[in-house]
Amino acid sequence: MKWFGRKSGREGARLPLARGGSITGFGDWPRSYEAQVREGYCHNPVAQRAVKLVSEGVGSAPLKASDPALAALATARSGGQVLIETVAAHLLLHGNAWVQVLTDSQGQVRELFALRPERVTVEADAGGWPVAYRYRVGEHVARLAAEDAAGRVAVAHIKAFNPVDDHYGLGCLGAAAGAVAIHNAATRWNKALLDNAARPSGALVYDVGDGGALSADQFARVKNELEAGFAGAANAGRPMLLEGGLKWQAMSMTPADMDFVGLKAAAAREIALAFGVPPMLMGLPGDTAFANYREANRALWRLAILPVADTILAGISQALRGWFADASLAIDLDRVPALAEDRALLWGQVSAADFLSDDEKRAMVGIA
Repeated sequence: MKWFGRKSGREGARLPLARGGSITGFGDWPRSYEAQVREGYCHNPVAQRAVKLVSEGVGSAPLKASDPALAALATARSGGQVLIETVAAHLLLHGNAWVQVLTDSQGQVRELFALRPERVTVEADAGGWPVAYRYRVGEHVARLAAEDAAGRVAVAHIKAFNPVDDHYGLGCLGAAAGAVAIHNAATRWNKALLDNAARPSGALVYDVGDGGALSADQFARVKNELEAGFAGAANAGRPMLLEGGLKWQAMSMTPADMDFVGLKAAAAREIALAFGVPPMLMGLPGDTAFANYREANRALWRLAILPVADTILAGISQALRGWFADASLAIDLDRVPALAEDRALLWGQVSAADFLSDDEKRAMVGIA
């Protein structure tokens, strides 16, 4: 029997699959995944923190497994890589995560390693169903079969839902690209304002009363002296000595022109929304959807961390069933501190239900 829908006896009933349209950007926002990662994750603190909140929550969540060896594989480091946290970050950013199952000479699984998703290309058969994956590093291309000779999964593909593509999932980074570009542009704008004393410094007016004008050489000399001696934050407040009919006309920006705080906050909220993180947890002002930080943290687990974790753990479990019969991995909700209040509420409701037997109560709270 083959997993992930291949060679299961239903080949003749399958409809063909095909690549769809790519949704990686729009307008002037970065379109390539590498550019979006640099702008969104490497250079934007809001997007990076949102991804870390979800991926680190998934990676640090306590696990329960059908076999201790299965849990050890999922939590072991491979090449310094934290498997589940890395897969969660790939799934959020790219929408796809590939986990390579590494075996020893006897065919026993020894290690799980998450491949860089932007380096992986799906190789499909005549019907469009994946049979192998090509992993490109520079000029080197390695072909990784989807299954080994024994029909067990060699590379597990875990992907997010994509409405326009059968082969590749859709990540959150593309949807957040516009907000990231606005947030980064506002940051650069504010930095430029600080470099120029937070306002246009003003204008030098040449007024000698007879309608004369500065020559080209004089204009260039005055401009160079201003830039060298008075521009920038290091020269803020430095006195200026004027001569020869020159006078200083101070200028300033209106409060509306200066107010980029609201623009950055709105963009930051959109970024957090794209990754499913409550804005309160990002320290963003104006959020009234949650009464306190505890409720926001519980919403993060219920609406973002647990769904991502279920997708990843189900994919890993299914991939390893060739080695572990009835393999099962899941988050141990009883040991998640953020959900302790929900658990206490459930126990209180079950304890108060006098019409239930002890065995029924134990089953409702998950005790065998």
